[in-house]
Amino acid sequence: MTYTLGVDIGTFESKGVLVDGSGAIVAQATNPHEMLVPQPGWAEHRADEDWWGDFVRITRKLLETSGVPAEQIAAVACSAIGPCMLPVDAGGTPLMNGVLYGVDTRAQAEIDVLNAQIGEDTILNRCGNALTSQAVGPKILWLKNQRPDLFARTAYILTSTSYMVMKLTGEIVIDHYTAANFAPLYDVSTLGWTDDLAPDIIDLGCLPRLMWSNDIAGYVTEAAAAETGLAPGTPVICGTIDAAAEAVSVGVQGAGDMMMMYGSTIFIIALTDARVRDPALWYAPWLFQGQHASMAGLATSGTLTHWFRDQFARDLTREEAFPVLAAEAAASPPGANGLIMLPYFSGERTPIHNPNAKGSLFGLNLTHTRGDMYRALIEGIAYGTNHVVETYSDAGQRPKRVLAVGGGTKNDLWLRATSDVSSLPQIVCAKTVGASYGDAFLAACAIGAAQPEDIAAWNPVERDIAPDADEVYATRYRQFRALYEQTRDIAEELSQ
Repeated sequence: MTYTLGVDIGTFESKGVLVDGSGAIVAQATNPHEMLVPQPGWAEHRADEDWWGDFVRITRKLLETSGVPAEQIAAVACSAIGPCMLPVDAGGTPLMNGVLYGVDTRAQAEIDVLNAQIGEDTILNRCGNALTSQAVGPKILWLKNQRPDLFARTAYILTSTSYMVMKLTGEIVIDHYTAANFAPLYDVSTLGWTDDLAPDIIDLGCLPRLMWSNDIAGYVTEAAAAETGLAPGTPVICGTIDAAAEAVSVGVQGAGDMMMMYGSTIFIIALTDARVRDPALWYAPWLFQGQHASMAGLATSGTLTHWFRDQFARDLTREEAFPVLAAEAAASPPGANGLIMLPYFSGERTPIHNPNAKGSLFGLNLTHTRGDMYRALIEGIAYGTNHVVETYSDAGQRPKRVLAVGGGTKNDLWLRATSDVSSLPQIVCAKTVGASYGDAFLAACAIGAAQPEDIAAWNPVERDIAPDADEVYATRYRQFRALYEQTRDIAEELSQ
């Protein structure tokens, strides 16, 4: 039997699976960690402890619980939150915590400078993306400006996935899908690094070697084998960002397919026939050569449910909190008895791209319950998601098929609110493990043990979520959009 192993490093926990040649899951493992917020607008992980430490713990647990000899694992794949920014020295040692993806908004000043120097239209045309908090280039410039001592010692800039592959193989690589988030340092027309637009950010030799996601990057070293329990010489693929691996896991394959990932954030990937040029959306070459992807993401989604639980459900144990909150929210009618929540607790990414946007709960009176507030939170995320769907529609890319994945698919209220607000049906596959399962599948494809179309057999459709039109949601969504517009100036003042 041929086995493949996939490990995904998430915002709040890491997951791993060991899969046999038919796609059956032989073993699973998880490990929690924290997102560090040293100051408002910052978001970090500890690379050695939260990324590599989790990989080691999960891999050893998978080997132990499955009883599968390490020599029978034919290939390994990693994915992780991204795009991140991690400077390392010549020996590969991290010089600081990893700076996370778009939820970290520390580089807004650098974004403003680069836009002024280069021009927003030029950046969009050459790099495929406008500069937002998702872009790595401004964060590298932040490192250069704000931490010159660390920048002077920087040999490479890695992302979370690149760091994992380096620890496993010693190779410094990155996939094109992730690299496209390095604007203004990646040219989507040449599929390569460029310093034409911003020659003063960093030497291009400090950026990883470009590959496609399922290319074999290298092989498990003796040192990595000793730490992880894997066999030396096991192939390791280049890997990708977690959301892309998650899309693979549920069968996102052709133009018109859209993944909606219900995780710590809502992240959306739509495959398209050609590059989509829209400053509100992100673009990247897809995992396989010749395909295109258009992405969007909210800043806080599942993170908000954790926040609400920790602040307003302290009377409940962790095990009972979410089921009880879901039951209380289900008892509240659509529209949450007149409450509207703006879910912008870490600013917002797509489509408003405003790091100074603020969260709010509007409409409170003395009759409102915890269930009303939790329902308003879920609906607020659904309204934010629908704003993104409308952005795709305006760009001529309304999806033909939406595949839902992630831990949030266990929250039926969340799924149904999203379909009801957006009028989009959603497909839920049998396995909602997510990115780690997609990693294992990509690893199997890399060694020829599977073909991309085999994912339909690996992970068949289990159920459909049909939208239920509700005029209350149409009204509340209009009010949601107006609430942001009418409070935006106040949010800007508060941010000062």
